[in-house]
Amino acid sequence: MAASLLVLLTAALLYRVAPYMQVHNVRVGDRAPEFNLTSDEGRGVRLADFRGKFVLLNFWATWCPPCVEELPSLNALHQRYDGEGLIVLGVSIDENEQEYDQFLDRWGVRFPTVRDPERRASTMYGTVKYPETYLIDREGTVIRKYVGPQDWSRTDMVNYFDSLL
Repeated sequence: MAASLLVLLTAALLYRVAPYMQVHNVRVGDRAPEFNLTSDEGRGVRLADFRGKFVLLNFWATWCPPCVEELPSLNALHQRYDGEGLIVLGVSIDENEQEYDQFLDRWGVRFPTVRDPERRASTMYGTVKYPETYLIDREGTVIRKYVGPQDWSRTDMVNYFDSLL
């Protein structure tokens, strides 16, 4: 009985830990790893869907105070460049769908987001600190990596994005 329980617990632990054992560390200049996630509405979201545009890929969580801190400026960035060739895409690692949905409503998140409770996408990028953001060019190459919260409405940020677009 004890041996069976030990085997079961070990298998459960390996199931939860295995994705993190294959962590990649995506760097500037690397090809952005492709992912395929499903939105809560059942729609597939792939990085390839945005080819030809710049993508600001932001990994975040509702329980992360720095993630909340940068939300207003991410919303502003999305609003400023929506339709101009820059896509802000949030990937939340939240497990609880209801808390995630309530958070989006409460904070007025306007940019597209998907939930990745298994952390498949963030593991492919090597993300372990939140928020972490990758700027991906039109061809799918990572051209910037930001660890920690950013003020996306700073003048130097806006000038940078203006120069890209």
